[in-house]
Amino acid sequence: MKKPLLIRNAQIVNEGQSFNGSVLISDGLITEIFRGVPSNEQIPENIETLDAEDKLLIPGVIDDQVHFREPGLTHKADIESESRAAVAGGVTSFMEMPNTLPPTLTQELLEEKYQIAAKTSVANYSFYMGTSNYNVDEVLKTDPTTVCGVKIFLGASTGNLLVDDPQTLERLFSECKLLIAAHCEDETIIKQNSAAFFQKYGENVPINMHATIRSSEACYRSSEYAVNMAKKYGTRLHVLHLSTAQEMQLFDNSMPLEDKHITAEVCVHHLWFSDEDYQKLGTKIKWNPAVKTANDRKELMEALINDKLDVVATDHAPHNIEEKNNTYFKAPSGGPLVQHSLLVMLEFWQQKKISLEKIVEKMCHAPAICFSLKNRGFIRKGYYADLVLIDPSRFFAVNKENILYKCGWSPFEAHTFHSTITHTFVNGNLVFENGIINDSYKGMRLLFNR
Repeated sequence: MKKPLLIRNAQIVNEGQSFNGSVLISDGLITEIFRGVPSNEQIPENIETLDAEDKLLIPGVIDDQVHFREPGLTHKADIESESRAAVAGGVTSFMEMPNTLPPTLTQELLEEKYQIAAKTSVANYSFYMGTSNYNVDEVLKTDPTTVCGVKIFLGASTGNLLVDDPQTLERLFSECKLLIAAHCEDETIIKQNSAAFFQKYGENVPINMHATIRSSEACYRSSEYAVNMAKKYGTRLHVLHLSTAQEMQLFDNSMPLEDKHITAEVCVHHLWFSDEDYQKLGTKIKWNPAVKTANDRKELMEALINDKLDVVATDHAPHNIEEKNNTYFKAPSGGPLVQHSLLVMLEFWQQKKISLEKIVEKMCHAPAICFSLKNRGFIRKGYYADLVLIDPSRFFAVNKENILYKCGWSPFEAHTFHSTITHTFVNGNLVFENGIINDSYKGMRLLFNR
């Protein structure tokens, strides 16, 4: 039996507060939280101690949108490789998307992914049930207590699972009792724009036209449709990877997150990059939805701070660099992010654009609230000890030697961040410490209070 562990003398950031304190972990759970360093009388005998002086201690990051490519696309990534990258980035729990091969469109295929993760994932895990124009009855069988949600593509993307049949959409929005996570881009607009640019340029469309082809109008029209459908039927809707200033008018900050039935997510790449970066990074930053203008980026950050945007995630979607280094229409959309998402947000804190407390709210607390996660996302007594230690004054230079993605590259390559993630605990187990991953530990299936 493992000894209890005391993480002592950390700067704890949790639930809108930041204070010097210590956390006691036993049997995978947080058993005590102390302000300052506890006396010998307050802690049990025969414990291990980790001195966290000068480090930040936060709950583990919960990433509600990743593509780990298994099964069927494991030349790009797999659950084992990407979960290792996740914990190195302070992500202790992930929710993975259904556009694998085969796509996750049956309960049997969904369960197979859970079985793979149970054997290989060092992080905690959940998987979305996928939707098509033909599997609504199968979707409605999904257990809300053991599955994070249902994913619907209202715009085609990598691994096309487009749902565009009006009757199917009506049934999903009216009958599905789980959270519906929606990729919103209007397919008609995108097809029209793609045809026009292909006619002009052929395969050699300039990459900086990506945001024009997959335009703000395409994003807004689709998001508006999803929001209106959710309002009509009272659907629990979560709109993924919002990318435009215009879409922010669709979302509400007049009520607590717990009371919202329509929530909104932004991804780190839409907060970091703009269309000005296409010239330097090209198809490496080709995502769907596209990275938009500097003004969109600014408005997204403001919406995050004022709570119109509820969650920060990654849409981690790796492709081999050979696939990305291609002409516009042949280069797939998506890129690897999960190892560096927390570092990105900490960089914004270092730049005084956002507070530590708000980062923890959006990356840890809010995903737990949005998805009704059971006993995760907070530093609370009785909760699972999913915890991250950060050295805020130690630089981290991204390079080939420390990139853990199976695809071997990062859009942040050669960038130096001003913070470093030093320790990651998953269910009380130290799975990452100063560059070393404990592969012997495996994460747990996430459960939900629904």
